[in-house]
Amino acid sequence: MTVDDLAAGHGLSSEQKWPHRIEDWEMLLSLGLGYVAERDGEVIGTAMAWLYGLDAATLGMVIVSPAAQGMGLGRRLMEAVMADLGDRTILLNATDEGAPLYRKLGFEGIGPVFQHQGAAFSVPVAELIPDERVRPLGAKDMPSLHGLARRATGMNRDAMLDALVPGAQGVVLTRSNEPVGFALFRRFGRGYVVGPTIAPDVGGAKALISHWLGSNSGTFCRLDIPEESGLGGWLDELGLPCVGRVMRMVRGSLPQTDPAVQVFSLTTQALG
Repeated sequence: MTVDDLAAGHGLSSEQKWPHRIEDWEMLLSLGLGYVAERDGEVIGTAMAWLYGLDAATLGMVIVSPAAQGMGLGRRLMEAVMADLGDRTILLNATDEGAPLYRKLGFEGIGPVFQHQGAAFSVPVAELIPDERVRPLGAKDMPSLHGLARRATGMNRDAMLDALVPGAQGVVLTRSNEPVGFALFRRFGRGYVVGPTIAPDVGGAKALISHWLGSNSGTFCRLDIPEESGLGGWLDELGLPCVGRVMRMVRGSLPQTDPAVQVFSLTTQALG
């Protein structure tokens, strides 16, 4: 995949009713690699991956045009990408339609991710615990973001964060002046995405997310949350109902994470 393929890729995702803008495709390709399937010079399928250090990667944007399905293109695209990933652990988020192929390729389900979106018009002020604060992200916070993301995901996501932060707004959760979590707010799809959100507990996650939803009242926002986040009912009440579900899948050993810090919303479904 090259930049010349992005318009065609955007056309395929639009055909699937996915919300990605051409700018979102540009960002994804700038961070990773991809392959396209062509027929008579026309792009009819895509697959992409993003490397996180030497041991892990995520895979996504696997799309085959409805007019070309049933030809084994999805499998061929997956195999091309996976060949570039070597022995890395691979994670992806699968639609119901894609899951059977991924299982045949050695992926196993590890739990659902729920897509919540909408416009919150009234967000209560977060109840902070003593010595807890939500403050703007500063340039000196990047080492803390790198460390928190590594602990929460078990993967080296430094390069991704370094690329995303300049085009995003960010806040940091501190306790006794020490950074313990953060959340980014970025343009994506139909509006904005709150993610990644990383925090030590659900109270901290709500404080971070409330900042963005409360300061952007009436703005269309999206969050993709793992089932274990415990945020689903709360987001429903705020006016961001669940509109979709995908299954997290892994091929290889799951990265080792620190239970003291957790991912509460994803960067995107593709990037994890």
